[in-house]
Amino acid sequence: MLDIEKIRADYPILDRKIYGRPLVYLDNTATSQTPDEVVKSVLSGYTQTKANVHRGVHTLSMEATELQEAARRKVMEFINAPSAEEIIFTRGTTEAINLVAASYGGAFFKDGDEIILSVMEHHSNIVPWQLLQRRTDLKIRVIPAKADGSLDMDIYRSLFNERTRFVSVCHASNVLGTVNPIKEIVAEAHNHGVPVLIDGAQAAPHMKIDVQDLDADFYAFSAHKMYGPAGVGVLFGRRELLEKMPPYQGGGEMIESVSFEKTTFAELPYKFEAGTPDFIGIAALHKAIDYMESIGIEAIAAHEHELLEYTTLRMTEEIPGIRIFGTAPGKCAIISFLVGNEHHYDMGMLLDKLGIAVRTGHHCAQPLMTALGIEGTVRASFAVYNTIEECDRFLAALSRVSEMLR
Repeated sequence: MLDIEKIRADYPILDRKIYGRPLVYLDNTATSQTPDEVVKSVLSGYTQTKANVHRGVHTLSMEATELQEAARRKVMEFINAPSAEEIIFTRGTTEAINLVAASYGGAFFKDGDEIILSVMEHHSNIVPWQLLQRRTDLKIRVIPAKADGSLDMDIYRSLFNERTRFVSVCHASNVLGTVNPIKEIVAEAHNHGVPVLIDGAQAAPHMKIDVQDLDADFYAFSAHKMYGPAGVGVLFGRRELLEKMPPYQGGGEMIESVSFEKTTFAELPYKFEAGTPDFIGIAALHKAIDYMESIGIEAIAAHEHELLEYTTLRMTEEIPGIRIFGTAPGKCAIISFLVGNEHHYDMGMLLDKLGIAVRTGHHCAQPLMTALGIEGTVRASFAVYNTIEECDRFLAALSRVSEMLR
């Protein structure tokens, strides 16, 4: 059993009042809150060790460099990557996917090649490939979802042909909560000699990630969704693929030598880390991972699942006209819903007046909304600091708002 009150004490923001009511923060899929321990790491970085990394022999620079590289080793352990050189720091999952699309796709895709995505992808795993599509005659093929929100794996297997060059899918849907069968997806792709990128933004905060067990070629996730700072992300890539890929951006740090006649590039991972990184945020990511591991990834997942099951059951029993999108077994702690024909924005604004923070809209997943035949949903999502009492407050507020709108 987790000591939730002790955990909540790590988050001063949870003591805020919204319109005079206690804040119930249920927008964790968009971004989680940040515990004091991580905030203190950021403060320490700016007040004690702020100096550019890898560029100085003085004490502050060497200390900052060690903090960043210690974070790289921590991430390697966190996802069980084979080596720290395969861990690239980015500004987030979005930049990580753009890096792969621009570098791997730009170098190796030819006119007429095909890539497989799923209908439930976030825009950040659609648009980068469409940008590439403007330069190469790339065809995007889409895995549809079944009624419960799970991917149609039979159709997935049928999409492969001699032109298939890549697969890029989310580990977990940010709308449906569906946890996709990544090992099966990767195994099928590898049977065809096709590499796979996994968007792990919604999985890394909620489950143990083992890129070697998944046999992943690329895996991307963001710090701000896992109790860490904003503006920091991670891309894992297999060494043999990263070494063949050209740099994504040019500038300082990613070079070995520069002349006006010729430039040679640094070894991994620095080849893909041009310019000054957010070394303070990267060090804070280390603290965020430490924080998650001190609680226990499995314990976090079990607590969130309890909140999900409790709230889902009560919603279906107590809220007339409720429609929940995504009912696949083993889903993440996300509930996307509509009540009758009421507009999601109206519900979100009224819930906010009662102190309940939820997300409304298409959640950067418009193709999925089109497939579902809707414009958007209300989305409630849980984290380790949420409580059953907060679920009760959310349900009471939802019942009141539903009655008002009816």
